[in-house]
Amino acid sequence: MNKTIRNAAAFSLLLVLALLVRVTWVQAYEAKALADNDHNRRKIIAQYAQPLGDIIVAGSPVTGSQRTAGSDLAYKRTYTDGSLYSAVTGYSSQAYGATQLEGIHSKILDGTDTRLKNPVDALTGKQQKPGDVLTTIDPAVQKAASEALGDTKGAAVAIDPKTGSILGMVSTPSYNPSSISGTSDSAAWKKLLDDPDKPLVNRALRQPLPPGSTFKLVVAAAALEDGLYGSVDEKTESPDPYTLPGTTTVLKNENASAPCENATLRTALQYSCNNVFAKLAADLGQDKVRETAEKFGFNDKEQDVPVRAYPSVYPSGMDKAQTALSGIGQFDVTATPLQMAMVSAAIANGGVMESPHLVSKTVDGDGNTLDSYEDGSSERIVSESVAEELRSAMVTVVDEGTGTNARIDGAEVGGKTGTAQHGENNSKTPYAWFTSYAKSSDSGKEVAVAVLIEDSGAARSEVSGNGLAAPIAQKMMKAALQ
Repeated sequence: MNKTIRNAAAFSLLLVLALLVRVTWVQAYEAKALADNDHNRRKIIAQYAQPLGDIIVAGSPVTGSQRTAGSDLAYKRTYTDGSLYSAVTGYSSQAYGATQLEGIHSKILDGTDTRLKNPVDALTGKQQKPGDVLTTIDPAVQKAASEALGDTKGAAVAIDPKTGSILGMVSTPSYNPSSISGTSDSAAWKKLLDDPDKPLVNRALRQPLPPGSTFKLVVAAAALEDGLYGSVDEKTESPDPYTLPGTTTVLKNENASAPCENATLRTALQYSCNNVFAKLAADLGQDKVRETAEKFGFNDKEQDVPVRAYPSVYPSGMDKAQTALSGIGQFDVTATPLQMAMVSAAIANGGVMESPHLVSKTVDGDGNTLDSYEDGSSERIVSESVAEELRSAMVTVVDEGTGTNARIDGAEVGGKTGTAQHGENNSKTPYAWFTSYAKSSDSGKEVAVAVLIEDSGAARSEVSGNGLAAPIAQKMMKAALQ
């Protein structure tokens, strides 16, 4: 055989072998990656080839599916009371992907989770009937929060302290996920993106802001746990006025006539005395305050409910003056409403925090449980005696102090107000906070709530935790106890 022909034949054989190796590699090793690629049209077609499974609230679906015409995507997502539950469900859009529970549990909801397939279907790739996601949301609490917040820019979270179940989670202003679920909703999508109030942001989980005086509960817990003071009725060493350490800056109290000089922790919480908690933080030192804050959940970068919450932050590297400011929830301290609800929940539950969760379980198309979250983890945050001291002081805040708008007849209610500075030199409208718990003497039910009012449109002089946030918390707690 001619040498040139022989070399050409050998080279051609090598090319064929290389092609076979590449095809084998693609089919055996890269097939799944290609199939799962977000740019693979077949994946999206399969996702919407049948009605999606549902997200369930109190036994009833708050989602649905609608047949689409003139598209290779057979069904699109629909929502019942979409704006009411958007902070819970998120959205599932043929054009813009999925968020919140729609995104976290997308494979269960679209039927591609491998646990939904029997062995034969797993081999053939047949798509099975989708499963459902059962939430912990109490519709009465959710509606109470949504109606009370209205068009105000803010958020609210309610938690069952005994189980960690999230009973209500609202972020306002809201949006209707149905308006962006199809492929031709670009105008609605652009409107949401351009809205300066950012309705797509879940403020309950994903926008930590300065918690103001609600953080004083954490500082009080640190002082009692450390033994700096033996009870909430022991007088503190707290000069009024108080000069920040190493500076000439005098820290003022909002109520100049309040009995804040050397006040007890009970009185300091009742009147929200800045001098007491700033000095407490400075005396304890940032490391001890941070240790307690982190027990409550601050600085947790993996706080999943199962949607991941942005971490609430207690900073490090502060000087003494900055540490003192951190004691009143200012400087670089930030928190989400979820985080501040967790603080009240742990105090209400005898110092034990049950892991907060938004989903009770996921099920297959026949109702068989795939995952259960009803028995989550629990962790002791403070001793039972410290929790009892803090509850007693929080009750005083509601009965006789700055939180009177949260009172509920026939229930034990404890809380803490907060008004957090906003902008350089506090130049912008402050944030109004309220965190609380309530226990019914009749039903035995309990609930912990945190409310943030980011912007109510009210005049600066009218912004307060008791005036704006406490009434919303009161309505949510009342709904939960009933």
